[in-house]
Amino acid sequence: MSDAGVDKAKPSPHKVRKLDPQDAVSSEGDDSKEYDAETQKALEDIDACQNEIDALNEQASEEILKVEQKYNKLRKPFFEKRNDLIQKIPNFWVTAFVNHPQVSALLTEEDEECLHYLTKLEVEEFEDIKSGYRIKFFFDDNPFFENEVIEKEFHLGSSDFDTVGDPASKSSEIKWKEGMDLTKRNKEITKQGRKRLHEEPRSFFFWFTDNTDASCDDIAEVIKDDMWPNPLQYYLVPDVEVEENGLDDDSDEDEDGVDDSVVVVDEEDELDEEDDEDDEDDDEEGVEVLDDDEDDDLEGEEIYEEGEEGEEDLDEDDDEGA
Repeated sequence: MSDAGVDKAKPSPHKVRKLDPQDAVSSEGDDSKEYDAETQKALEDIDACQNEIDALNEQASEEILKVEQKYNKLRKPFFEKRNDLIQKIPNFWVTAFVNHPQVSALLTEEDEECLHYLTKLEVEEFEDIKSGYRIKFFFDDNPFFENEVIEKEFHLGSSDFDTVGDPASKSSEIKWKEGMDLTKRNKEITKQGRKRLHEEPRSFFFWFTDNTDASCDDIAEVIKDDMWPNPLQYYLVPDVEVEENGLDDDSDEDEDGVDDSVVVVDEEDELDEEDDEDDEDDDEEGVEVLDDDEDDDLEGEEIYEEGEEGEEDLDEDDDEGA
């Protein structure tokens, strides 16, 4: 076969999408995907638009960060004032923790007993908000540990840790008093309860000391994003429920008041009443029949009287004839 024949056998080339490897979303098997000229041009224009959008998103993120930093400073004195006021209320934080649906699921009875000594809680975001935050717990003198303050830090992609770019956390060491280490107690309780060995003990202080996977620490996020911004809503949860129950009771009383004027009749009572009504109707019909009979008797008496009058007339006629 000549070279000309070989050239004729070759397929004509087609345009292929030209995108950077990092922007490619398709799998390796799609490398040979071909587009016509119009589609190729549209794809390149879309890619250019997307780059503009990404640039704006990055700019917005930087500006939002500055706004957050600004308002964090403005909020700080109010958080401090709120903490001072909270300290005047006994057992404020332990009550809020117990009333929170997610945090309460983590508490044991011993945790609650220890948290009665918790007087203040603080959440501090780092200057670079994206980099992380710390949670501080302040305690009065208590029978469990020596620390006045314990804190847990979360670094979101910080270079201070071995794994650069991955979230990590660290906790201050708790100086437990002799025989009062709640993390060990909870582990012992777990074993006695015959739970599987790979299940984590349910414990607040086990959470505090556990730093194995900061990226999945839901409790820390709940405290930072839900509990800390407005703890009052969780402290007042029982009062709200009581108030709602009170409203329900009032409505029930109103309904009862309406129901007092209504006689509830069972089906059997209704049937009995219907039977009684039928009997009354029958009695009334019987009375009417009796009345008809009486009318007939009266008519008979009138006819009889008329007959007697006729006989008297006949007797008078006979007397006159005689």
